[in-house]
Formats: sequence, C-alpha cells, structure tokens
Amino acid sequence: MAKNKESNFLSAVVYLPEGSADRAVPFLRMLHGQLEEHFKQYEIICVDDRCTDGTAETVRRWAAENLDKPLTVLHMSLRQGRELCMNAGLDAAIGDFVYEFDTLQTPYAPEMIWQAYEKALEGNDIVTVGPEKTRAFSHLFYRIFNRFSRSAYPLTTDAFRLVSRRAINRVHAVSEHLPYRKAAYAASGLRVAALTFSGRLAAEDGERLDLAADSLALYTAAGYKLSLTVTVGMLLLTLAELVYTLAVALTGRPIEGWTTTMFVLTVGFSGVFLVLTLVIKYLSLLVDLVFRRQKYLVESIEKLQK
Repeated sequence: MAKNKESNFLSAVVYLPEGSADRAVPFLRMLHGQLEEHFKQYEIICVDDRCTDGTAETVRRWAAENLDKPLTVLHMSLRQGRELCMNAGLDAAIGDFVYEFDTLQTPYAPEMIWQAYEKALEGNDIVTVGPEKTRAFSHLFYRIFNRFSRSAYPLTTDAFRLVSRRAINRVHAVSEHLPYRKAAYAASGLRVAALTFSGRLAAEDGERLDLAADSLALYTAAGYKLSLTVTVGMLLLTLAELVYTLAVALTGRPIEGWTTTMFVLTVGFSGVFLVLTLVIKYLSLLVDLVFRRQKYLVESIEKLQK
C-alpha cells in the first residue's frame, strides 16, 4: 500500500561554504531521500558562497544524474558568510514550511527531519534540532544571550531548524535585514519547540565573534545593562575620589590642581571612552540595518535537473 505523503509544499535551504565539495553530495542525497519519502511537493535550494573548490560542479553533476525534480543553486557574487547566504536562500524559497540547513554536519538521525515537521504540525512555527552537548564558547554565548534576552524561548546550538511561512513573514515584518535569524525567530513571539539528539557539532570556521556581538546588541539588553553598570561604577568612583580629595585638602598639602586633574583624567575619560565604544557599535549596526538597502549580492541562479 502506497504511503500517503504530505501535501504542504516544502523548501529546504542548504548553505554550501568553501571546502564542502566532499560533503555536499552525501548530504543532499540524504536530504533528497527524506523529502521524497514524505512530501509530494518540495524544492531544494543550495546557496553557493562563492566556493572555489569545485562544490558547485559536484552538485551539478549529481543533480544531472539523480534528480527528477529541479534543484536551485544560488551563486553568490562574493563570499558573504552564513547569515547573508541563508537570507538569500530564504528569499528564494516559496514553501509553506522551510528547512534551514546552515551546516552540512549530520550527527543526527535522518528521521529527525520528518520528526521536526511532525512537531511543527502540533502548532509550533519554529522547530529547532540541536545536540545535547555544546562547545564552551557557544555555551557561554547562549548563557549571556538568554540571560538578557526578552524572549520566552532560550536559544541553543542547533544543527538545523524548520520554520513556517508565518514565522518568516513575521520576522521580515519587524526587520527587512536579519543579522541573526535564530534570535529573530526567538523574538518573534511565535511558538518554538526544540528536539535534541545525543552528540555534538564540530567547530566550524566563521565570523562567530562579530555575529555574537551584533546579536547581543540587537536582540538583548546586554548593552544597556553594561552601560548602566559602567555608569554606576563611575558614580561610585567619583564619590570615592571626592572623599579622597577632601581628605587630602584638609589633612595634607596637595599640589594645587593635581587632585582635580587626576580626577578628570582617570575617572571621567575612562567612562566616556567605554560608553563611546558602545555608542559606536550601535551606530554601526544602525548604518547596516537602515542605510544599506542591498542585503546580499547574487551573481546568478541555476536550475538543475536530470
């Protein structure tokens, strides 16, 4: 008896970074098998982040020999990183639900792709699938993020996620540019569910530090809390310096003007420079989000099919 397949149209966006020529085809073979087994209509969108190691050619040969349905490859004009490439893929996707695969690692069972969809049918607009164990840097970042985030759903490391069309429309209604998709989904107010698997993801090269700083500034109150802490600390130092100045003036023979000069230099400017650093960071983010209308650069779009 033939298995009944789901009628919802599914999109799967796959990020292809430099150095993924050997991993791309095994991953796409696994993904295609899962989608073909469970869904009537689907599309796979690969985003080629200007790979120079033959990744695109490898995917092209495999698609020409094995796929009956078209596979879309977005060739980026230059290397733009994981987040911008995934945003380009999301804009090209037309599915009712969209899988986001921003890593080709597969420490999870392939069946979890279908399990994520089943979880979404329970009323969850965002379903994340991640490992039970995380690396030290990721653990520290998510702990700080969740501590200062206003989201009801904590962020964790994930291998892939499934988002509904409503979730995509919601986050784009808030901001046209998504510097960090995971944080935008968590802050959307929609229901989020998490599935976990044993194991962990290996470390990958990327712009993790810049992305972490941007995410904390945009989606949490960490910057405000830090500036408030600095302000309170400067106030306490000012009061302590005032007491010291009065004590020296009443009990000793200070050099005229030395105490007040040191007060201004050591206390005032240290606080000003730190606060200016925070202000500059926020201003740079505003420039990127408001004045840069071009979010990413796509060189060409290629449709591949057997």
